[in-house]
Amino acid sequence: MSLTTAVLTGTVLTETVHARELPVETWVYGLGALITFAALAFVTASYRDVANRHRAKAEAYAARHGGGEHGGH
Repeated sequence: MSLTTAVLTGTVLTETVHARELPVETWVYGLGALITFAALAFVTASYRDVANRHRAKAEAYAARHGGGEHGGH
């Protein structure tokens, strides 16, 4: 056995011996991602149709300030 083979064999064996374990099962990471994206989807959906909730205020403002639709904000 040459020195190069001995060093490479020793390196490979020590790398596999010191493998790091995950703190939890792998499916828990998927579940965490699913819960996170579901929460973000809920927050996004909660802003749906917000402009129409204040239609009466917008019409009153437009009437006080000279009519019509004002350019997009």
